[in-house]
Amino acid sequence: MLTPTVVTIATFLAVTGLVGLLAFVFRDTNPKTATRLELLVGRRKKEDIEKNDILRKAAFEGDKKSLLEALTPKFLSVGKLFEQADCHIKPSTLFGISILLACVAGSASLLLQLPYWLIPINAVLLFFVPWMWLWNKRTSRLKKFGTQLPDALELVARALRAGHSLSAGMHVVAEEMPSPIADEFNRVYEEQNLGIPIDESLRNLCERVPNLDLRFFVTSVAIQRQTGGDLAEILDKIGYVIRERFRIMGQVMALTGEGRLSGVVLIALPFALFFFMLNSQPAYIEKLWTTELGQKMSIFAIISQILGAVVIRKIVNIKV
Repeated sequence: MLTPTVVTIATFLAVTGLVGLLAFVFRDTNPKTATRLELLVGRRKKEDIEKNDILRKAAFEGDKKSLLEALTPKFLSVGKLFEQADCHIKPSTLFGISILLACVAGSASLLLQLPYWLIPINAVLLFFVPWMWLWNKRTSRLKKFGTQLPDALELVARALRAGHSLSAGMHVVAEEMPSPIADEFNRVYEEQNLGIPIDESLRNLCERVPNLDLRFFVTSVAIQRQTGGDLAEILDKIGYVIRERFRIMGQVMALTGEGRLSGVVLIALPFALFFFMLNSQPAYIEKLWTTELGQKMSIFAIISQILGAVVIRKIVNIKV
């Protein structure tokens, strides 16, 4: 039964999360408006703005001293994660959205009179939903970049055989190929135009895109610049190796498909059965956390699920 205290706490959490989200979203002024006004009055030139956009690290400079950066471990770069995902939302804004969802989940759990031990679980799950979306966006972008890389290397090799320079070949990739590889190669090309050495530009590319095949390309370019050789032939061989690896990887995925599907079913089945029994027979299932034996069984089941997931992943995850 809902009490006035519970309703008050739930309303307070929801309103606090909404106010915090609005504060994160509308905290900064619109930089595009200020930039356009400066262009109109002649205080800044368009060329200077483009150079600053290329040379700036990311669109998160204002968040360096924020609470999110302070709580983030030093080995985990939030700015790099957003850059790799090509996400134009600020980390503080996404963090505010996560807090809002957590508050909404906690308030809804109280209003629906769910068990109190489910309230923090629901709040944590909804808190990580935006970050899971960000991680999925990053994974999809990096995977698409990897599939585009062989075509880009062959295009650069053709440009080299036609007599163009390496930077001109990258510019051809930026003009002819779709995003995301066009954006990354165009950034390398623009950095060279601004005077940054090509070795440093390619290293920055490897930092932005953690791809092993891309590192092969960057290493081959660095070696060729020091020792000489036919770079076009080297790029053709790298592209061929990448395509063959993709072909073998496809065969491996097809052969391990049954094992991966079995792992998903075996891991999801206990949780699906738990929530089904929780809705149909709550008095029967609540013994798992109300009795000492049930608590031990629950802990053992969770540990077994984790160990089983790790073992299945090791079996089906074959490196190519």
